[in-house]
Amino acid sequence: MSDSSAATIFVLSDSVGGTASNIFYAARAQFPDVSFELKNFPFIRQEEQLESILERAKNLNAIVLHTFVNPDFVELIENYCLKEDLSCFDVITPLINELTLRSNVLPTHKPGAKHKLDEKYFDRIGALEFAVKYDDGKDPKGFLEADIVILGISRTSKTPLSIFLANQNYKVANLPLMPESTLPDEIWQVDSQKIVGLTNEEEMLSNIRRERMISYGMEPDTPYSDKNRIRKEIRYAEELYKKLDCKIINVATKSIEETAAIIVDSLDV
Repeated sequence: MSDSSAATIFVLSDSVGGTASNIFYAARAQFPDVSFELKNFPFIRQEEQLESILERAKNLNAIVLHTFVNPDFVELIENYCLKEDLSCFDVITPLINELTLRSNVLPTHKPGAKHKLDEKYFDRIGALEFAVKYDDGKDPKGFLEADIVILGISRTSKTPLSIFLANQNYKVANLPLMPESTLPDEIWQVDSQKIVGLTNEEEMLSNIRRERMISYGMEPDTPYSDKNRIRKEIRYAEELYKKLDCKIINVATKSIEETAAIIVDSLDV
């Protein structure tokens, strides 16, 4: 474990490991000021491979999350972690066992079955491609095709929110706002019920932008992080939202998940 991390988490899976990773990210969100290191080990199909990874987990005193559907692998992990006093969480087996009892049907124990390539899967891939294609107002035509149009000044989480909503099968286009910029005509043609205007607090935006400059190896005090400039941007954006008669969300104290839930619950999309 690195000195800067409070703990290392090993995600082990016979598929892509997305389920356990998402659970980790949901839990980690409760500790915004703590650093954790995630190591993902997908598509484990051999016992020797699994044993080698568990040895690495032991050496780092890692927390083990796993989503194996192979009962032999589940038993191997549980026995190893018990013997070596490693924290271990089986994300999927308890639920599979309960569903077996309730349905009186044996599970297939097929790795990756939860990732069936059905119509919903391809819809989600299409939505993700849409979000990438129409990110940051790259093509104004996207605003007319989108389920949701997100507007916001810099550092209001437009892109992460677009990707998150795309994972829920919504086609999302977003547009960065600047007082000096000219709005695409297409924005005024979009149903206001589909538009979401994001805003944030002046102090928080200044701090976020300063940190961004530092991460680029640049001076933090620039017009980009200047509070007077930010105040002007916020005022411009909020006046625009009123003209558009759209939903306004202040993201200052909200996670991506919370903001997405507000959008999905309130918009007729």
